Amino acid sequence: MAETVKVGELAKALDLEIVSGDEKALSREIITGDVSRPGLELTGYFNYYSHDRLQLFGSKEITFARRMMSEERLMIMRRLCEEDTPAFIISRGLEIPEEMFKTCAENQLPILRSKITTSRLSGQISSFLDGRLAARENVHGVLVDVYGLGVLLQGDSGIGKSETALELIKRGHRLIADDRVNIYKQDELTLIGEPPQILEHLIEIRGIGIIDVMHLFGASAVRGKMQIQLAVYLESWEKDKKYDRLGTSDETVELNGVDIPQVKIPVKTGRNLSIIIEVAAMNFRAKTMGYDATKSFEDRLTRLIEENSDL
Repeated sequence: MAETVKVGELAKALDLEIVSGDEKALSREIITGDVSRPGLELTGYFNYYSHDRLQLFGSKEITFARRMMSEERLMIMRRLCEEDTPAFIISRGLEIPEEMFKTCAENQLPILRSKITTSRLSGQISSFLDGRLAARENVHGVLVDVYGLGVLLQGDSGIGKSETALELIKRGHRLIADDRVNIYKQDELTLIGEPPQILEHLIEIRGIGIIDVMHLFGASAVRGKMQIQLAVYLESWEKDKKYDRLGTSDETVELNGVDIPQVKIPVKTGRNLSIIIEVAAMNFRAKTMGYDATKSFEDRLTRLIEENSDL
């Protein structure tokens, strides 16, 4: 489910100056990550006015507004203030017209301001809101940061996901989420995972209970969110089952509409899963950089066959 974002939360997250607006005004909800720059609206064209978006005023909008007569400016500002308009935001620390103050006060709309450029501010607002407002899906698993790679550990209950994650943490890697991972799409190809608020920094180890990873291992052992780049499925070892020994299978798992590369690791006594997962992460990164050990082995094998066939 998508969250809701209040104007006050946006102001705090992006360090925006609250120029005007009481607690009620700052409690207005933002329902879309899109940002509107009301250029045509300032000329009086309101046929396609996106009134439910944040209204961002940069140098162009403010300069144009200043050229109007005060009565015209007041009329336009009143038309911009719809019931579901979340807030007005001013970039570059520009001076705010008195008519904007008056109409926003009449409609209990907050005015925020930033010193940064309009395009940069627009990007920051959209990035923050897209992440917060994106539809989320819960998956069972453990998300860890292994060498800067977001690795999602999945498998049957009791297979040892949390214990493996704990060993990875002790080896210097970082925990993002244990047991349940909230995932959302940052864009069409990028999947972000984060913990539910109630489980943040916590991990459950059977026989011990709940432990606070940040309290025991320090702030460097945890991370708030991470792009999911590799899925590792832990499965019980079966004696008669054939497993991929060369790494030729390119399996994927679909999560929230995005295909994530997946490797399956059989679990049995004596296998050091944390080291295997470290190597899987390093091998995946090597592949993304253009080196494939399996292909290199196959090329060597082909050359050896060709050399022997010439004898």
